[in-house]
Amino acid sequence: MAYKDPENTILLETTKGSVVIELYPDLAPGHVERIKELAREGAYDGVVFHRVIDGFMAQTGDVKFGKKGGSSFNPARAGMGGSEKPDLKAEFSNANHGRGACSMARSQSPNSANSQFFICFDDAAFLNRQYTVWGQVIEGMDNVDKIKRGEPVQDPDSIVTMRVAADVE
Repeated sequence: MAYKDPENTILLETTKGSVVIELYPDLAPGHVERIKELAREGAYDGVVFHRVIDGFMAQTGDVKFGKKGGSSFNPARAGMGGSEKPDLKAEFSNANHGRGACSMARSQSPNSANSQFFICFDDAAFLNRQYTVWGQVIEGMDNVDKIKRGEPVQDPDSIVTMRVAADVE
């Protein structure tokens, strides 16, 4: 399939099916760069959706504790780690956290986003200007809807592969 901008399109294969994400490099250049860098390293492959709240969002991306088969995999700690890379400076914008919005998870510190991200199931405008939106699901939101819920999730769904479209086509 041909995408408008393959360099700024993510092909996410999950245990529930395919999801295509359009990246927003103009809105969040640092975050988009990190997502692509980790995807190209295969860092997200096998990472579980560790926190999934019905009507809110599905969170994943803990490449340290949430990666099945990884040396530090620990389902009980999934969501507490990131990558070996430094945390990112916040890139807050007026972008709405609507259905399908992809945004970075972080701790209380605005500049603590690293590798974890979430996909909104429904409108979550209360997150606007407090979390960095870096993309939007443009295909496969029905598959995101099927991701198993829980905090933490028992026997969670996971990312099978996450690639930049330009590297696949």
